[in-house]
Amino acid sequence: MLSLLESLGTVRAVAETLHLSASTVSQQLAVLEAETRCRLLERTGRRVRLTPAGLLLARRGREILDQMAEAEAELHALNDEPIGTVRLGVFQSAIYPLAVPAATRLADTHPRLHLELIELEPHESGPALRSGEADIIVTTTDYGGLSWGADLGVIPLGSDPIVLVLPRGHPLADRTTVNLAACKEETWACDRPRSYMADLTARLCRESGFEPRVACRFSNYLMLLQHVESKRSIALLPALAVTPERAVVTRELSTPVHRNVTIVVRRGTTQRAAVDAVVAALRDHPEIPALSTPHQRLKGDARG
Repeated sequence: MLSLLESLGTVRAVAETLHLSASTVSQQLAVLEAETRCRLLERTGRRVRLTPAGLLLARRGREILDQMAEAEAELHALNDEPIGTVRLGVFQSAIYPLAVPAATRLADTHPRLHLELIELEPHESGPALRSGEADIIVTTTDYGGLSWGADLGVIPLGSDPIVLVLPRGHPLADRTTVNLAACKEETWACDRPRSYMADLTARLCRESGFEPRVACRFSNYLMLLQHVESKRSIALLPALAVTPERAVVTRELSTPVHRNVTIVVRRGTTQRAAVDAVVAALRDHPEIPALSTPHQRLKGDARG
């Protein structure tokens, strides 16, 4: 309950999550304070904040629950039964074409396995995997900010081309491929600063002899594509990010660029059966047009 309170911030939100009344939650918290002989809560307006003692107890409680879940998973893993919660960190453009179908298949084949999806871009996923925030990540090995060691297992999924995204009717849409130098006077829509795609866009434009003039920075690719649709910008995006219903056109770059999409896991995880099941579901993805053969490498790797 304290862990939920730390996350949600209000007694009412905790009560709704647990399907209890707010008064019942308040009474249980009061009992906990009496039993521990510590002040666990302090009010700030309508919200409740945990005291240092409350934070300590909440985090220790979360650790105990995680250990219990791991122990249960280990017991079932002895019989190779995938069970428990697996946290999968996925970059935004792979969530719906890759992670959601995998979660759907797992719900049918392994109903006692719970897959939690977390949006994590390449600059976020490596640290999350090592800290335990994620058990598996789908990322790209082309991101220079990641460090790969013997503690991590890397499973190739395929290569995803980087494409130029243009509004319909744009003059450059008449070309089969586009040299980025032709985009010198264009206005750009970009990802957040210091993110994988923002760094890659800046690097490729600079290599083509210009600094991109940025009109907007959105972490949400839907918003970014809508900005391009409005004919106010162009963008560079992974092909996986551009869905067919968007009123945009994509063109390959004259010097091909792609990112290598991979699954990464920690070696020696206690949830081996569950992790293996998720990895298998991810690798068993239906044909995704943007994702080419895992073992091919094209020229112009995206190393942003």
